[in-house]
Amino acid sequence: MEPPRYSPWASSVLAMATSAELLIDAFGRIRELVERVTSGFTIDQLAARVDDDANTIAWLVWHLTRVEDGSIAGAASDEQLWVSGGWSAKFALPFDDKASGYGQTSQDVGAVRVSGDLLLGYYDAAHQRTVDYLNGLADADLDRVVDTRFTPAVTLGVRLVSILSDELQHAGQAAYVRGIIERRK
Repeated sequence: MEPPRYSPWASSVLAMATSAELLIDAFGRIRELVERVTSGFTIDQLAARVDDDANTIAWLVWHLTRVEDGSIAGAASDEQLWVSGGWSAKFALPFDDKASGYGQTSQDVGAVRVSGDLLLGYYDAAHQRTVDYLNGLADADLDRVVDTRFTPAVTLGVRLVSILSDELQHAGQAAYVRGIIERRK
């Protein structure tokens, strides 16, 4: 099978794009997925499980947003919007404000019962901060070491790609769950 061909316009745009512009485009694709998986679904549908211990759409979107919020806040030496933007109070989850989904139990997953509008609102706030942060980066900034706990040390560029990878996986999982729920109707 022949690989897809890109239009001359797309190729020229990619050739001229800065690293920040490519990252903004990638994060924008996650935003599109988040909107698709949350729109038009009820709280019960967003909290539905494909089996007794499966992750829900609501939890997956909340978790991927917490990851982006926390990671970009850390990179930017800023506060997480979860608290500073009042999102923790709006969600009213039975977790500590530091909770981001890592190590949570099946019971914790089931506790994330919120509307799609609230999920998208929090994601949009985190996404906008991400875009603002990325717009201020030069290519050389991506080489800055942000974590020395690993060998080799983690650079900002590697961290941003890791965030994207994690979020794309969770957004894809949420889309898969949505498809299963839609087929159950």
